Amino acid sequence: MKVLESKFANGFLRMCTDGWEQGWHECNGGNLSYRSKPEELESVREDLAEGGEWREIGARVPGLGGEAFLVTGSGKFFRNAALCPEENVGVVRVDPAGERYQICWGLQGGARPTSELPSHLMNHEVKKRVSGGKHRVIYHAHTPNVIALTFVLPLEDGVFTRELWEMATECPVVFPDGVGVVGWMVPGGRAIAVETSRRMERYDVAIWAHHGTFCSGEDFDQAFGLMHTVEKSAEILVKVMSMAPRKRQTITPENFRELARAFRVTLPEKFLYPKEE
Repeated sequence: MKVLESKFANGFLRMCTDGWEQGWHECNGGNLSYRSKPEELESVREDLAEGGEWREIGARVPGLGGEAFLVTGSGKFFRNAALCPEENVGVVRVDPAGERYQICWGLQGGARPTSELPSHLMNHEVKKRVSGGKHRVIYHAHTPNVIALTFVLPLEDGVFTRELWEMATECPVVFPDGVGVVGWMVPGGRAIAVETSRRMERYDVAIWAHHGTFCSGEDFDQAFGLMHTVEKSAEILVKVMSMAPRKRQTITPENFRELARAFRVTLPEKFLYPKEE
């Protein structure tokens, strides 16, 4: 089977298109990666090249030694991923030590994986460990309403979690652990990768101040749905804040507890109370 005939590649390309259509990927903004399953790699083995150049990742991820990932390319546009896949996305394999990668398919014309590859791989390593191998998708998007909120809310996990939970009843069910917040940092390097991976130990969502959102999921639907829910909640909050300086009514701590019991999720008690003015 060819890579482009595979279910995982088609799911990946669909997610790129869905993100573009949401308006989250202006120019070459955002990136996506998928940790392939062994049986998926075996099914496309005939299409994967061997013996390519090994390049430094820029981070050490021994927990991913020998793993392969489908990733978007550096400087590539999400809107072009499904139109010209072999130029805009590629399959890369990590060496046994977790220090270098090799392009096995795609990224034609001298292209390279996303500049955020260190962040993606360091967070894949964390989520693989804490999820028992279930999480396979890492997604970064420039979600405009989340970005807007990073200019007006305190950059604190508890504040962002509580505010986003309040905007839609389903939010605590979709992301019951809450969200982490990373202050502004230069993207693409090891430093922001380290800070994000620290949040990913506890959360499936990390908000990058003045930049966007970074999330993890078991599959494409879960990761995209998580991103979509957080951004939609942020959009509602932006509207609420623009209409009135204070909320007239909201979801109370006891309401959250009732919701948690009904949906059998655990909500951190420390996030149930709004921050005092």
